[in-house]
Amino acid sequence: MRSLGQRPVTGSDEDVRVVELRTAVARLRRELAAHPAEFSDRGIAEDELAALAAMTIDGAPEVPRLRRSLLLIAGAIGSVSALARGLSDVRNAVDLFGEPPGR
Repeated sequence: MRSLGQRPVTGSDEDVRVVELRTAVARLRRELAAHPAEFSDRGIAEDELAALAAMTIDGAPEVPRLRRSLLLIAGAIGSVSALARGLSDVRNAVDLFGEPPGR
């Protein structure tokens, strides 16, 4: 990862991109849990955020799977303006992993 300019977190061998993704996902999960309105795809967003959180436990996640989860989350909560900032943070964290192979 160092060849890509990524440095581990100080005092850790953990990839900075994974830490950023974990932080953004945790923040959006908290925001979603605190959001009072129910909407039809809330369960999808919650499930995919949980999947993203699980992917950060084992190190560098698979980029295609990250992007699929991001797409599902965006589709589920994209119209909820109160969650737009958190969604943007997750998108930016996913983008740190680059494009999937073949693109």
